[in-house]
Amino acid sequence: MEKLVINGPCSLKGEITVSGSKNAALPIIAATILAKGKYKISNVPMILDIEHMLNILEGIGATTKLENNACEIDTTAINSFEPDAKMVRNIRASILLLGPLLARFKEVIIAQPGGCLIGARPVKTHLESLGELGAKDVNGRDSYHLKADRLIGKKIVLNEFSVTGTENLIMASVLAEGRTEIRLAATEPHVVDLCNFLCKMGAKIEGIGSHNLIITGVKELVPTDYSVIPDQIEAGTFAIAAAASRGNIRIKGFVEDHHEILLKKLDEANVNFSFVDKDVLEVRLSTNIKPVNIRTDIYPGFPTDLQAPFGVLMTQAEGTSSIYETLFEGRLNYLDELNKMGADCIHQGAHEATIIGPTPLHGTTIESFDLRAGATLLIASFIAQGESIIEKAEIIDRGYEKIDERLNALGANIRRVSEN
Repeated sequence: MEKLVINGPCSLKGEITVSGSKNAALPIIAATILAKGKYKISNVPMILDIEHMLNILEGIGATTKLENNACEIDTTAINSFEPDAKMVRNIRASILLLGPLLARFKEVIIAQPGGCLIGARPVKTHLESLGELGAKDVNGRDSYHLKADRLIGKKIVLNEFSVTGTENLIMASVLAEGRTEIRLAATEPHVVDLCNFLCKMGAKIEGIGSHNLIITGVKELVPTDYSVIPDQIEAGTFAIAAAASRGNIRIKGFVEDHHEILLKKLDEANVNFSFVDKDVLEVRLSTNIKPVNIRTDIYPGFPTDLQAPFGVLMTQAEGTSSIYETLFEGRLNYLDELNKMGADCIHQGAHEATIIGPTPLHGTTIESFDLRAGATLLIASFIAQGESIIEKAEIIDRGYEKIDERLNALGANIRRVSEN
C-alpha cells in the first residue's frame, strides 16, 4: 500500500503533456487478439491498468513488452479462450476480452471482472448483443461463458449506450459473417479510436462517431501499428486542477472536439482559458469562480469521470452549485472526503448533491474510493491549507501516469510513502 502526502496550498504553473488515453489503449490492446501477429502500439500510458491487461494477454499465450510508452504485442501463440480468473479480477477492462476471444475461438470464459467501487456496472448489454450474433450463454457460475458455432451479423439495438458493450460488439462483428448494424452505439472518443484501429487492420466500419454503426464482416484482419489518442479525462483533470489552484498551465494534447461541454462549463464558471495552438490549451489565473450546475451524460454530454474533479472546483465558487450524476450511484462518495477537508457538500440521494462555496479547505487524511475520486482529492489538496494524506494511492496509479512526478514539475508538493 502507498499513500500520497501533499502540502498545500499550491498554484500549478508550467506546461504538461497529456498521456495516451487509458480508455482507448485498453480496448485496442484487447483487439490485437483478433489477428495473429505482431503489433506496436504507441502513446500508451504507463499505468497499472495497462500492465494488468498485458499480463492477462501473456497468460493466454501472447508476448508483450511495454517501454517508453510503446507497447509491442505478439498474439500469434495465444492458445486459450479462458484468461486467468485472478488476473481478470484485477481490472474492470478485462470484460473487453469477451468480444475478441469469442471472435477468434468461438468460445470465451471470463471471470467476473474487478474495478473501481463506483456502483453497479452490469454486463447484460454485452451478453445480449453477443447473443444476437449467435453466441450462446452457457451460464458459468462465477464467470461469463459464451460459445458460438458461427457469428452472423444482424441489426442489433443496444439496450443502453454502453461504452464497453459497444466495443465488445464491434470487435466481435468485424469478423462475423455478413453485415451488422449497431444502433444506440456509444460515441466516446476512445470508441472512435478503437474503430479507427480496426479499420487500419482491415475492418469495414461505417458511421464511425455516430450512434449507428454498420459493420461488414471480413474473413481476416492483419496486425498493424497505431498511435493512441490523448486521454480525454486526464486532459480535463489538468484543466480543472489549474483553475481550482488559481494556476497558469499549458496543456498539450487537449483535443478541443473531445471537450466541448467541459469548456462550456469552465466558461460558465468564469475560468480564464484559451487555445494557444492546435490541441494546446492554456488555463490562466482565474478569480471569482462562479457556481455551475452539471449533469453527467453519455458523450458528448458531461463525462462522469470529470464530475468529481469539477465538484472540487465548485467548492471554490461564490454560490451554490448542483451535481446530478446519472450513471453511477457510488460516484458521489468523494463528497464525504471533501467535507472532512472543510467543504460544504450536501448529499440529496445517491445521484444528486449540492455544493455551497466558497469554502476554505484544510489538510487531513482522506481516502480514495475510486480512480477519479483519487485525482479529485489531489486537486482538493492543492487548494487546502496544510498537509493532506491520500490513502490507497495505487488506485490513482491505475489511470494516471506518474501523476506525482508530473504535478510536482508544475509546482505541487507531493510525496509518495510506501506502507508495509
